[in-house]
Amino acid sequence: MLAEIILWVSILGLIFIYAGYGLVVAAINKFKPTVRDANVAESELPEVSILIAAFNEEEIIKEKIENTLSLHYPDQKLKLYVVSDGSTDKTNEIVSGFKNVTLLYQPARKGKSAAINRAMQFIQEPVTVFTDANVMINKEGIVAIARHYANEKIGGVSGEKVVMHDERAAAASTEGVYWKYESFLKKQDARLYSIAGAAGEMFSIRTSLFEIIPEDTLLDDFQISMNIIRKGYRVIYEPAAFASENPSLNIAEEYKRKVRIAAGGIQIIERNTDIFNPFNYGIFSFQFLIHRVTRWTIAPVFIVTALLSNMFLINYSNFYTILFVLQLAFHLAALAGWQLGNRQIKVKALHVPFYFEFMHYCVVMGWIRYFKGNQKATWQKATRLSYN
Repeated sequence: MLAEIILWVSILGLIFIYAGYGLVVAAINKFKPTVRDANVAESELPEVSILIAAFNEEEIIKEKIENTLSLHYPDQKLKLYVVSDGSTDKTNEIVSGFKNVTLLYQPARKGKSAAINRAMQFIQEPVTVFTDANVMINKEGIVAIARHYANEKIGGVSGEKVVMHDERAAAASTEGVYWKYESFLKKQDARLYSIAGAAGEMFSIRTSLFEIIPEDTLLDDFQISMNIIRKGYRVIYEPAAFASENPSLNIAEEYKRKVRIAAGGIQIIERNTDIFNPFNYGIFSFQFLIHRVTRWTIAPVFIVTALLSNMFLINYSNFYTILFVLQLAFHLAALAGWQLGNRQIKVKALHVPFYFEFMHYCVVMGWIRYFKGNQKATWQKATRLSYN
C-alpha cells in the first residue's frame, strides 16, 4: 500500500535525521583511534586577530570589548578589530574610546558579509576569530581555539554557542536544549572528519585561507567554512571555547532569526552542490547531506506526509490508529504550546513539541522568503532579553 510506504519512509527518515545519524557517527567514532589534544606552550601560540562585526550596537559594544580585552591570551599576540559599516548610533564613538582597538568604519551598509570582506583586507595575523557583538567569550576560549592550529590540517575551529536559560523567554529558551543536542552532533562530526558549518557567534580560520564571499551571502560563517573544507582542510569543534548569549526576547524575534537561517540554508545548498560529490569530498559529503541538507529540505515534508499518509491507514489496523492519535497529540501539544506561550503561560512539557514544529515551520517560511528574493543580506538582528 502506497500510504504505508510513505508513512514509514517519513517516520524512519525523521528518526534517522534527528537521532539515527548521530548514533551512526558516534558508533563509527568508537572504532577510530583517540587523537590527543595538542599541548601547545604559551610561547608557541599563534598571533590572533578578533573581528567583531557590529551594526548599531551601542548598548552592548563596550561590554563586548571589555570582555574581549580581558581574555587570557598573550597581549602582544592578540589584536582586536571592530568593523562597523553603516552604524548610526554611538557604536563608533564607544569603540574609538579604546586605544588598543582598531575601528574599521564606512558610512555605507552593505551587510555583514560585505563588512567581513572589507575587514579581512586589514588583518595580517595568521588566525582570525569572528565573533558577534552580543556574545561574551569565556576567559580561556581563545587559547582553546588557537592551540588547534599547531595541526596543519586544521583550517578552522568553531567554538560553542551557549544560550542562557531564562524563564521569561519560555519556549524561546528551548533553543538552549536544541543547542545541547547540536553540540553532541558537532563533537561527533568533528571527530569523524569535519563539522558542517561553524557557529557564527564564535569561529576561527587560518587567515590565509579566507576568500571573498558574495556580498549577498546570508550565512557568512557557513560559507566561509565550506570554502575552507573545499580547499582540503578540516573545520573542527572546540567545546571549551564558548560564546554566551541571551535567548530571543520572544518567539516572534526567534522566528525572524530562524527564517533567515533557513533561507540562508537554501542558498548554501545552491552554492555548494559540488560538495555532494563523495569522490572529491569523501565522508564529508555524507555529513553535509544528512546533518544539514535534509533539515533544510525534506524534514518538514516528512512531518506532513507522516500525518497525512497515516490518515489513510486509520481503519487498516489498531496499530495505525494509535500511531495517528500519537502524531495528532504531538501536533496539538505544539499548537497548545504556541497558544499558551502567546499568553505568557508557561507549560514546560509543551516547549519541546512546540519548538520542534516551530523550527520546521520556519524552514518552510525560509524557503518562501528565499525564492521570493525577500531575504536581504542587510537583515535586522533579533532582539534578545536584557539583564540590565
